[in-house]
Amino acid sequence: QMMDTKAVFTALYDVCEENANFFSGTTKGQAGDAAQRLVDAMTTIQEHARSLEPVISGFAAIYHHFDFDPHIPANGYRSLVKVVRCCLLHIIHKGRYITSNRRSIFFRASHNAAEMEAYCSALCQLRALLYLAQRLLHDNSHGNLFFQEESGLSQSFLREYASMHKGCFYGRCVGFQFTPAIRPCLQSIAISLVAFGDNYKKHQSGIGVAASSFLTSGKYAIDPELRGQEYERITQNLDVHFWKTFWNVTETEFLSSLVSMTATQVKVNRALSVPPLPFDLPLVTDPTHMVTVSPPAAHIGPGPVQMRLISYELREGQDSEKLLALCRSEGGPISLSLGLKTKRSPPSPWLVLHFHGGGFVAQTSKSHEPYLRSWSQDLNAPVLSVDYSLAPEAPFPRALEECFYAYCWAIKNHNLLGWTGERVCLAGDSAGGNLCVTVSMRAAAHGVRMPDGIVAAYPATLLTVYASPSRLLTLMDPLLPLSVLARCLSAYAGTDPQVEKQVEKVSTFSMVRRDTALLLRDFKQGASNWIHAQLYRGSADSVRKSISEASLTSPHADPPVSGKASEYSLEKGSLKSQTCQDLGTHTNSGASNVQKNASQTANHLSTNTVNHNSILDITLTPESKPEDVSFFLCKEVDPSVSESFSSVAIPPPGGEEDSEKPREFPEGFEPLRSEQLAEMNMQSSPIVRNPYMSPLLAPDSMLRGLPPIHIVACHLDPMLDDSVMFAKRLRNVGQPVTLCVVDDLPHGFLSLSQLSRETREAANVCMERIRDVFTMKDPPPELRKHRKLERTNQKPSATKRDHTQLLKEAVQKEEGLFVIGGAPVVNEEGLADFYPPTKSEAEKIPA
Repeated sequence: QMMDTKAVFTALYDVCEENANFFSGTTKGQAGDAAQRLVDAMTTIQEHARSLEPVISGFAAIYHHFDFDPHIPANGYRSLVKVVRCCLLHIIHKGRYITSNRRSIFFRASHNAAEMEAYCSALCQLRALLYLAQRLLHDNSHGNLFFQEESGLSQSFLREYASMHKGCFYGRCVGFQFTPAIRPCLQSIAISLVAFGDNYKKHQSGIGVAASSFLTSGKYAIDPELRGQEYERITQNLDVHFWKTFWNVTETEFLSSLVSMTATQVKVNRALSVPPLPFDLPLVTDPTHMVTVSPPAAHIGPGPVQMRLISYELREGQDSEKLLALCRSEGGPISLSLGLKTKRSPPSPWLVLHFHGGGFVAQTSKSHEPYLRSWSQDLNAPVLSVDYSLAPEAPFPRALEECFYAYCWAIKNHNLLGWTGERVCLAGDSAGGNLCVTVSMRAAAHGVRMPDGIVAAYPATLLTVYASPSRLLTLMDPLLPLSVLARCLSAYAGTDPQVEKQVEKVSTFSMVRRDTALLLRDFKQGASNWIHAQLYRGSADSVRKSISEASLTSPHADPPVSGKASEYSLEKGSLKSQTCQDLGTHTNSGASNVQKNASQTANHLSTNTVNHNSILDITLTPESKPEDVSFFLCKEVDPSVSESFSSVAIPPPGGEEDSEKPREFPEGFEPLRSEQLAEMNMQSSPIVRNPYMSPLLAPDSMLRGLPPIHIVACHLDPMLDDSVMFAKRLRNVGQPVTLCVVDDLPHGFLSLSQLSRETREAANVCMERIRDVFTMKDPPPELRKHRKLERTNQKPSATKRDHTQLLKEAVQKEEGLFVIGGAPVVNEEGLADFYPPTKSEAEKIPA
């Protein structure tokens, strides 16, 4: 339990005042210079603390209004306050150490002065972030964590981020907000990163850069200030290809083999390459009719989908000739037992379909193998991880297309995976969590079987540059700086301005064969592949209609199968992408918060694609209006709550509104500035508001079609507000959802699961959520529609009616009902108790 806020500040004032008085009498000379630095740092810390104390107390009184649930105290305002208090406690601890050791002959005054100066700088920058958080509180609607415009405050934060000093958070203070067990790892990552950046310009292979970096990392290990300065330079100015190269070092055979030695040993670990062939799946509502699943084709044309099958036990079908024909060589030892006498376990009733994280631009299933192996053992189920194509070479919607294709292929070919085909759970972290949700949305649009549940770890659900309190933490997060995050999102959106001029660096990525192959394909196809509007043209005579006209007016309509061609079929034919051809139309018709210039862009994009059959058009009805997105409609505010907000919130500083660079901070305060501005070229594009890219902005009708979702978030993650607001939206539309928030761990903790007890426990939380999906009470097969809802006295034959009609009937007849689709209340054990929506909530559901 943290100390009381008042006690924390009192202790801080006392230790700083006492040390300042002691060192102010130190004699001159070298010791005197260090003593004066200590006095100055202690005095400045007290000044910052006196300004921060009322702000911290004010936030502590109101931040509970932004929680998802009283039992889950988590939101960006809480996180900011927690980080500030953590910084104060570090200063108190360091100050008490100085008090106890300052008379010792071994006391290093200059070292301790540097420590206090670093935390003083950090406190100054945190003070600036709290000012911006007060602005957010002033400008936002009640209960909303995001400032829902890319202009105004969001632009102000980008402008301030570009110039604010960040090196203090990457040097002596790196990871101070996280659990002590993880800090040495973060320090090692920081040292590796800056040493890697030193050698990156030599254009060696990835492993060559890593080897050179090892030899030059010493200077950064012994000089934290130099490390922080270099880390800031790299994160602010190096392009997305540098980050791909750095993150993909763990993909090399040598390093991945080292990791494999300490990971759980499994009987099956095979890389698969599934050819891009269309196939049929039955409709859920009428299994006698089929829907065609087309292979991925966006941006780089049809190509095989890469996957990895991991199974702790060798199960029936996993050594079949058909599966072995799909295996691709990785140059390592074969890890599949093929002996005739090898015992084969029966197929598992469960399958985990996994989508890895990596900002949509980096990593593969190899990086995530350690915890996937553990999951396969603990769940006694196979894991199929999808190695989807990465941006910027293959931007949105390529990854979505490949993941959806892999999901449908797994259902179709369950006998090859050692799976009975009964229950399937989608699991993913960060970018992978985003893909879990959007793949389910696409399954609902196609009318195919839905997954039984989703487990999303720290998912990215809003890929816009909207400001939020937790996103302010990108100023200081060592793993997710805003400049890096912005480059990843721009690459995925296809708006990365550096993509074309970096094509000549293809040779530096040879360590990951798949990425290299994608780049070479892009080379051959030319610059047109970088532009969304210029799509690959080919014959579409063989393309079957997979979704019907009826789906254009109802997101859950059952596609009838007809012999005649659809009026929406591709007359001139484009195998390039069913998903991205009409992004403009979708965005223009459905986004409630698109600015005028973005709407004009959307209209321009839509003019050439009105006749194309797009999955994005199918799932958004023409009637969709801004009010269909309940995200921005928290209008009822208790007057007493509003008054308590006004005591904390602050309007923009007056007097300079008309200037080109308006002042963001009160008179008398200015954060520390960097010598070099960060390159923050954020190109606004309507595509980032597309529900298949930012599911948080999806209309309510699309969210109602999702399976139960279990979200595992991090309290100190800059993406925390994505999870909290998405969980709120799901609950508001009656969707089953649970939210679990782990303390003191960074974004990406699953990839660090082997490094500490805390990260292992957090990974086990995700695994237990997957188990919850598998062990959930099984509804009758007829109920596996786009929403699970049933009355206990209802006969199975009556389950083919529309789910919204059933929901209304259940509310009208208040006895004998059991609702799976109602909103959950999460109890202290983290389990969800489902209850039916109220009558007023049911009336809001469109018929």
